[in-house]
Amino acid sequence: MSSSSCRSVLIVDDHPMMREGLRTLIGREVDLFVCGEAETAGQALDAVTNLKPDLVLADLTLPGRNGIELIKDICALKHGVLILVISMHDESLYAERALRAGARGYLMKQESAPTIMQAIRQVLSGRIYLSDKMSARILENVACKRPEASPIERLSDREWEVFQLIGLGKSTVQIADELHLSPKTVEAHRAHVKEKLDLKTMPELISFASRWVETQDQRRL
Repeated sequence: MSSSSCRSVLIVDDHPMMREGLRTLIGREVDLFVCGEAETAGQALDAVTNLKPDLVLADLTLPGRNGIELIKDICALKHGVLILVISMHDESLYAERALRAGARGYLMKQESAPTIMQAIRQVLSGRIYLSDKMSARILENVACKRPEASPIERLSDREWEVFQLIGLGKSTVQIADELHLSPKTVEAHRAHVKEKLDLKTMPELISFASRWVETQDQRRL
C-alpha cells in the first residue's frame, strides 16, 4: 500500500514504554503508520504543526501542560487532526471533559490491543469512541436533564484535576509532582477551588473532595 493511502498517527505520551507499545501495535497495520512521537505538550504542538497527522493518540498527564488544555490547543490549530485519548485516568472522571475539549474518543491504557485498534479505527472513520459503560452514562446524564449544573462544573480543567487529587488524599507536594506543577501553583489552584465551591476552610475542601470522589467510585460499581 502506498504511503499516500496510509493514515498517519502521532503518539503523545511521556512514558517511553507506552510509546513503544503503541508504535509496535500500529506498525502491524498495513494502512497506518506512526509519523512521530512527543513526550511533552510543547513537542506535541510542534509535531502537529509540522507533521499534520491524521490522528493524535494523547495521554492526559504530560510535563508542562494539562492534557485537556493540549487537546484544546491542537483543535485551535484548525488542522483537522483527530484526537483519541489513551490514559491511565478513569474514564468516568475524564472522558466527558476530554470530549468537550475536542477529543473524539477516550479509552484506558489497560485496554487490550484489539480494543485500542478498534478505537483508533472508529475515530479515524469519523465516529466517537467510548466504552459501552461510558456511553450509557453520558446518555443517562443527558436524559436526566439536571435543573442546575453541579458546582464542580464551574472548576477549570486544571482546578478540577487538583480537586480530584485532593479528594484522593494527595498532599500539595504529591499533587505538584503528579501534575508537573510547582507547590505554589497547586496552592493557588486549591484556593481558587475553595472559593468557587463556596467553602470556608481547607479542611472543608478536603472533606468535600473526599466525599465527591467516594460518590464517583460508587457510581462506577
